[in-house]
Amino acid sequence: MSAAGPSQGANTPRLGAARRRSRKRGGPFVFPVRVYYEDTDAAGVVYYANYLKYMERARTEWLAALGFPLAAFERSHGIAFVVHRVEIDFLQPARLNDTLDVTVEAAERGLSRLAAMQSCRRDGVALTNAQVTLACVDTVRWRPTRIPKPLRDVLDPTE
Repeated sequence: MSAAGPSQGANTPRLGAARRRSRKRGGPFVFPVRVYYEDTDAAGVVYYANYLKYMERARTEWLAALGFPLAAFERSHGIAFVVHRVEIDFLQPARLNDTLDVTVEAAERGLSRLAAMQSCRRDGVALTNAQVTLACVDTVRWRPTRIPKPLRDVLDPTE
């Protein structure tokens, strides 16, 4: 995730409408996104790379909903979350003016790694399913480092 976070207003029909079931056991976090003309390709469907942008925005908002605004959290801990791996299945296309629910749910966590299950849905139907693996790196050496304890405590409350 970039430290800059999502551009406010871009593809966010109702930022406050994000459903904040964001605790690990409370179900997935849901972030609404509207498909604009700029998101589509010549065939009139969402260009494949834009689903990754939607997922990035959802992860940023998910962390904020957990109490960790991304840019401030990364700055205060001297870390950054970088995408290490993405495995994505494209199931159905989204089209101009669709409103999508982009979900995020923590799947696994290692010392310096966090895997999130994500999907883009329209009317409850999955259009994409992905597993995104993030690495926590220290911003001085750009080497893996432990995920900061405050976030670990929220992701694994029994730890």
